[in-house]
Amino acid sequence: MFSSRTNTLSSGSGAGTISGLFKLLRPKQWTKNLLLFAALLFSFEEIRTETIAATIAGFLLFSLVAGCVYILNDVVDRERDKQHPTKQFRPIASGQVHPVHAIIFGIVLLVLSLIAAFVMNPLFGVLCIVYFLLNVSYSFVLKHLVILDMMTIAAGFVLRAIAGGVLIHVPFTPWFLICTMLLSLFLAIGKRRNELTLLEGNTGSHRKVLDNYSITLLDQFNTIVTTATIISYSLFTFTSDRTIHLMWTIPLVIYGMFRYLYLIHMKNQGGSPDRVLFEDKPILITVILYVVSVITIFAIFE
Repeated sequence: MFSSRTNTLSSGSGAGTISGLFKLLRPKQWTKNLLLFAALLFSFEEIRTETIAATIAGFLLFSLVAGCVYILNDVVDRERDKQHPTKQFRPIASGQVHPVHAIIFGIVLLVLSLIAAFVMNPLFGVLCIVYFLLNVSYSFVLKHLVILDMMTIAAGFVLRAIAGGVLIHVPFTPWFLICTMLLSLFLAIGKRRNELTLLEGNTGSHRKVLDNYSITLLDQFNTIVTTATIISYSLFTFTSDRTIHLMWTIPLVIYGMFRYLYLIHMKNQGGSPDRVLFEDKPILITVILYVVSVITIFAIFE
């Protein structure tokens, strides 16, 4: 269906394989793991050198574990990825990295990362294992189940948020976790919609579960989730036992979500939230303003 890329590096090439192995970890998608810093952001009084260091170390370890998940996904999906207009360029699908080499690299990296996570914080290590197992289940079973596929993606983001709190030993409010889950569903729905638009009538040839979705259905899902997210975040700012002045960040959340919906519906984007974050200046500026606003509000009013 799509033209295949001519391999410029054989799978046995040393330099090409090393470069390909690093690409398999998808460092550009590590931005998703910045959610681990949310606990630190909303626990302003806990910001100290040791908590910052712990969160950074946790971010790196979680990113490596997530990278192992990406490796497994690329090995399992390599034939389907060859039919995808953009995923056909991934290292395994393109032939840059042999699947066996990728599996060996992933196993070694996973074991070392989990050992380091347990040494750092046993509960954080458990969360890393749960995250990995959840995503293994997603790769083999859950991604083929309509609706549950998107909810699994959202669960992964919730685990990131919880892991960030565990690292600095702070509790979470239910509202924070609900907001995280809803926002994650919002991004997952946008991703599925983008895949439907991109693959048009050939959805089943890449991901069978897409046959169970339609643009209209996903738009209805997004309407519900967008509304629920804004309401939940608003309630969070008023009932989280923090300063009520967090309410001033509500317009930023509304604008950010509306801007993302604009990009999904008018620009056919949304397939890669990490790319949208860095490539769309209004979204990036909104995120920066939000972080600065939260820090400033906590610094002045708490």
